[in-house]
Amino acid sequence: MQFIDLKAQYRALKDEIDANIRGVLDSAQFIGGPYVKELEAQLAAFTDRKHCITCANGTDALQIAYMVAGVGAGDAVFCPDMTFISSTEPAKMFGATAVFCDITPDTYCLSPAGLERQIQAVLTEGKLTPKAAVAVDILGNPCDYDAIGAICEKYGLFLIEDAAQSFGASYHGKKACAFGHIATTSFFPAKPLGCYGDGGAIFTDDDAVDQLCRSLCVHGKGPGGKYDNVRVGMNSRLDAMQAAVLLPKLKALGDYEIDARQQVVERYGRAFAGKLTTPFVAEGCVSAWAQYALLAADTAQRDKIVAHLKEAGIPNMIYYPTPQHALPVFRDEPHYGETFRNADDYCARTFSLPMHPYLEQAEQQQIIDAVLEAL
Repeated sequence: MQFIDLKAQYRALKDEIDANIRGVLDSAQFIGGPYVKELEAQLAAFTDRKHCITCANGTDALQIAYMVAGVGAGDAVFCPDMTFISSTEPAKMFGATAVFCDITPDTYCLSPAGLERQIQAVLTEGKLTPKAAVAVDILGNPCDYDAIGAICEKYGLFLIEDAAQSFGASYHGKKACAFGHIATTSFFPAKPLGCYGDGGAIFTDDDAVDQLCRSLCVHGKGPGGKYDNVRVGMNSRLDAMQAAVLLPKLKALGDYEIDARQQVVERYGRAFAGKLTTPFVAEGCVSAWAQYALLAADTAQRDKIVAHLKEAGIPNMIYYPTPQHALPVFRDEPHYGETFRNADDYCARTFSLPMHPYLEQAEQQQIIDAVLEAL
């Protein structure tokens, strides 16, 4: 049994993927070319955004978003305390301060109340300039963009949507990557839309931001091309081979994979309701279910369940074991009195079960039985 079965997905899409890979090999256009252009067009259409700029990976996409926002020394960037470090890493890279905010106790996303509380604390202290907020659609579950967007507008913050885990999700009818001044996603193989290596993308409706991102992706190129360097940029391009792989996967994601993930979730939910804390998705929202995370009663029960699952041969993971404020690299970042109660509680109790659209019913039942046995 696989935690995320990429082999089963490949078997389902083999003909289309193989044909596209052959097309890239026959063309010998390994950087750029028609597959990359077509993928960018389809990604923009899927998310209903004007522009999509593909790049080398999701971390680069976030770094470029920070660069577009102009984040630098003396700035405060507000981030959820429960995420992967790539969401917050660029703040430190550019000399800014990552100001962590607690998560909600139900969706595990950035808490709007926590965000505003930390913004006000920074303003009261007066040492940093509130610059940007990073809203992470954690585990594939979209943030409360109505509330977060209003807060960012109120305080003049640049809003970045980190949709690394949520591609295919939606919030009140709008797809993930449709929010914020700029949005980013990752095509790491285990993501809801993943390639066969590293890849990422940036989304915007702003023509100037589109051109700036394309410049930053190719060493700060100007109108004259790659030898007309008008700014310091980076080398971050999506390989044509990865675009060729992603095109049939994008179609499958929209046609049936999100629905198939939901069916697995519904079966898990019926089995675990009242026994463990099951995932919550707000009304009007659809999660991409990058992970299916349950909460045990406490750490001891979580560890007991995980041990039993390993004994039974059931793959499992903990997303994420340590909140950002507790990581050694961020030990000196200011907390402004925030206790991070919800993030600490989530990290102490969470564990995740196999989740992918090709999980057979017999496998689902095997997983359910093993968890119930552990309880």
